[in-house]
Amino acid sequence: MSLPSPADHRKGLLLTAIGGLALSMDIPLVRLAHGEMWSILGARSITTVLVSLVIVTAIRIFSGRWPTLVPGWPGIAAGLLYGCGTLTFLLAVFHTATANVVFILAFNPMFGALLSWIFLKERPSASTLTTMLVMIFGVGLIVREGLAGGHVFGDAMALLSALVLASAITVGRASRREMGFVPLLAAVFPAALGFAIAMPGGVTIEHPAWIILNGAVLMPVAFWCLATGPRYLSAPEVGMFYLLETILAPIWVWLIFSETPPTMTLVGGGILVCAIMAHSLWMVRTKSARPVPAG
Repeated sequence: MSLPSPADHRKGLLLTAIGGLALSMDIPLVRLAHGEMWSILGARSITTVLVSLVIVTAIRIFSGRWPTLVPGWPGIAAGLLYGCGTLTFLLAVFHTATANVVFILAFNPMFGALLSWIFLKERPSASTLTTMLVMIFGVGLIVREGLAGGHVFGDAMALLSALVLASAITVGRASRREMGFVPLLAAVFPAALGFAIAMPGGVTIEHPAWIILNGAVLMPVAFWCLATGPRYLSAPEVGMFYLLETILAPIWVWLIFSETPPTMTLVGGGILVCAIMAHSLWMVRTKSARPVPAG
């Protein structure tokens, strides 16, 4: 697989950084809405779909052509994965602590490295494998805290979300096709599921404005940027920008809700963050020290 040019690589870094920053506000806005889970799932998802259709129509009007929406079977596969990821993510948010969710989701890049190794033949370096082992230890500490607090299901959903998102990123990386609208339009699946379960009892959201802001602005930006990133970056690199949510979401929750994570969760999360940061710095240093081929 050919490597992207330096300009494309910088473009990928900028896109995924913006996406990770927007994503970090997801959990605080979901919690500010004070709604029932299935109602939140339906409203958040359908808002994203509607805004995406408006954007697609605007592109068609001003450019005279339709943008790429679902690029063949890879787009369908990635869309199903993104839809499942939305469901498992919200299940995690509603069944465990915020810090548990975002710290466990930090395992995303390591899942990405494993999947790239298996399916794309991009063998991870020794430093990546070492980082995986350290991260498994960190996740173990968080899950152990979840066992003690009765958050087993929520922690399991967070871990499944990390795997599903890494799978979607890997599909995008393998296809090298335009995937920007795939996760946005794929939100129709969790929207249908959420409303199907919520409607018999009525949609219950105390402050819907927060969900509208989340689904109409932040999620389209986050999903489009993070789905486009794999065109220019490797799956593990894209996954590492989910680390912005890992670092910032607990800070937003602490500032807004005064929710302090348990000590063991902070210890495990600190291990995860330090392991990924050390790995990223090591990879940057290794690449910069690599000799430039004679031209």
